[in-house]
Amino acid sequence: MTWLIVAILGYLFFALASLGDKVILKKTPKPKLYAFYVSFLSIFVLLALPFVKFTFPNQSTLIWAFLDAIVYVWGLYILFLALEKYDVSRVIPTLGATQPIFIFLIALIIWPSTLALFNNYIFIAFILLLLGGVLISSEKNYVLTKDSLGLSFFAALLFSLDFIFQKFVFLETDLISGFILMRFLGAIVSLIFLFDKGVRRDIRKKEGKGKTGIIFILAQISGGLATVFQSWAIVLVPVAYLAIVNALKGVQYVFLFILTIILSFYVPKYLKESLSKRILLQKLTAVIVIAIGLFILIKYGNFIY
Repeated sequence: MTWLIVAILGYLFFALASLGDKVILKKTPKPKLYAFYVSFLSIFVLLALPFVKFTFPNQSTLIWAFLDAIVYVWGLYILFLALEKYDVSRVIPTLGATQPIFIFLIALIIWPSTLALFNNYIFIAFILLLLGGVLISSEKNYVLTKDSLGLSFFAALLFSLDFIFQKFVFLETDLISGFILMRFLGAIVSLIFLFDKGVRRDIRKKEGKGKTGIIFILAQISGGLATVFQSWAIVLVPVAYLAIVNALKGVQYVFLFILTIILSFYVPKYLKESLSKRILLQKLTAVIVIAIGLFILIKYGNFIY
């Protein structure tokens, strides 16, 4: 069960990072600019090199890591593009519903023998986690459009490939070496956004000051830790359960929901969340569904290690 604990810790830090973004961002950021920032800041992972044992990758590992960097950076751009064009209540639930399914199908194609590990209890837990994640991430009436579906599906596919490519990397190298390699290559790939004059202009304008700058730094630290824990979970988990690791994303929204309520009560100056009775009931129902899914996963997944 180590991978389950690690995955949940990862989603806790993702929730903290999302909370920081929620406090800072008054509007959806520009897709290329934010994708550049999120990806390029990973360059600081190189600061860990003097303190860890880094194994230089072989050619195969290097190729998978480079492919992972491409799909990750491009996935971020498509996601932020979708959020810029469409309401978050359309994009995030669609992403949450389709990404675990894509991961499951891709893993099934590549490693068909792993399906034997997906017994009835695990499948039920997977569905409940998936359903709970979609339910808790839907903020308004969940209305789909053809255009929003296209971008959301594309982002989900790219992030699904990110999970798969990470697993390929970690099958050939250790967590530390693989993580540093992929984050470094992600920062390098993000430099392509600097060819855009608008991005260069926006970078010169953006300056974090005072409390906003501190919150931004803390959010990025939380995001970095979240990525480390998620990668660690991908290392530990059998390939059959990669989709479950992703379906656990609903736990992130549970954490975010709880933290938002607490901050709305104690520091409404920075974050104020107004919930109608219907939305509150929806989110509480989602929390129960996710909790049941976790219970089944822990209770009946005796062979999970």
